[in-house]
Amino acid sequence: MEDRLNEVKKILKKYNQEHLIQFYPELTDEQKTSLLNQIVKIDFEEILNLYESSKLEVLNSTEDIEPLDYSVKADLSKAEYKQLTSLGVKAIKSGKVGVITLAGGQGSRLGFNGPKGTFCLDTTPRKSLFEILCNYLKSSSKKYKTIIPWYIMTSTNNYFDTISFFEQNNFFDYGRSNIMFFVQDNMPIVDTNGKLVLSEIYKVNLASNGNGNLFSALKKANLIKDMEQKKLQWLFVGGIDNVLLNPLDPIFIGYTINSKCEVGSKTLFKDNPCDTSWIFARKNKKPAIADCENFTEEISKLTNNKGKFLYREKNMLAHIFSLKAITKMANIKFPYHRAFRKNAFVNFEGMKEVPDKPNIYKFEQFVFDSFSYFNNIALLRVDANEEFAPIKDFTSKYNPEIAAKRYEELILNS
Repeated sequence: MEDRLNEVKKILKKYNQEHLIQFYPELTDEQKTSLLNQIVKIDFEEILNLYESSKLEVLNSTEDIEPLDYSVKADLSKAEYKQLTSLGVKAIKSGKVGVITLAGGQGSRLGFNGPKGTFCLDTTPRKSLFEILCNYLKSSSKKYKTIIPWYIMTSTNNYFDTISFFEQNNFFDYGRSNIMFFVQDNMPIVDTNGKLVLSEIYKVNLASNGNGNLFSALKKANLIKDMEQKKLQWLFVGGIDNVLLNPLDPIFIGYTINSKCEVGSKTLFKDNPCDTSWIFARKNKKPAIADCENFTEEISKLTNNKGKFLYREKNMLAHIFSLKAITKMANIKFPYHRAFRKNAFVNFEGMKEVPDKPNIYKFEQFVFDSFSYFNNIALLRVDANEEFAPIKDFTSKYNPEIAAKRYEELILNS
């Protein structure tokens, strides 16, 4: 262990991170071994370079972007609706469609200690977010006489708790063999001075590295091979927290197939021109989601000669990828984006401290960075009242009470 300690000291001195072993003398032998092994696996060069250079890009001019074409679901003709539905239903019935759920988050903003997907809505009867989503899958499986493979991406923090929850609930009668769990990677977090942070006196604080890690995580878990063996052609990708999100929407599936694109996304109309939400657009001639913070209102008013808004399509985390696209993206290294967050840490006295404001930077990869590797994507605007009720916290409009009400209304009207 002494040789390993000396090795670690040299690494930490090189990168000015000696504080990570300041409590080393107080640790048990087991904790010492764990901490040293963790440190030698960290790519300090990468994380500190990210600290210096990885910032969200903000466009400075409308000249940097071009519009992306889109369709509005509500404006489809009866003939289009029928044709696209038929295409989507055919793909589902023939076993070509699977579902990927991004469920790596904890329910901390909801005051909930556990995986966010295990959070229960106050419906009658009460249902967890996982059960709500599983009900969509069971309903579609019954309707289309098929089984839809379900792939759930967890974090290292909630992987075992997630599986335990499914076991306790008998996998919601969907069948254990039909549900595949896999884990996304982690990245160290750093404070505002570029120092890595301890979560315990014997453990470096790591955070999940964003939903863009989806593709490489699937590959690492050998699940792309599983998809190939199941002869899947299309995979829907969505988050766990939107209770109105039907992952087996035949219109959306058919629309993407009909477009001849490898990727499709549902969008929401940005009602408020001053809303700083990122929007779908072309950057460098490729599809992207653009941050137009410097000129949000200006660009939101732009229309084509038919009065159609050019830059008002927001991301709702509802995508569909061909298996070919997923395989391609699994071999590409995604960029990281820097986010300022609030996170508990071990202070210089060795005590756990919970800050009251953002104090650390975490680095994340985003699914939408995959768009730029394709010439086009299929965008379909949907009605937020019908398809968007995510659960974020108790203080915003995206809260559990509203989500439960809208979900029950959906069930009653379906």
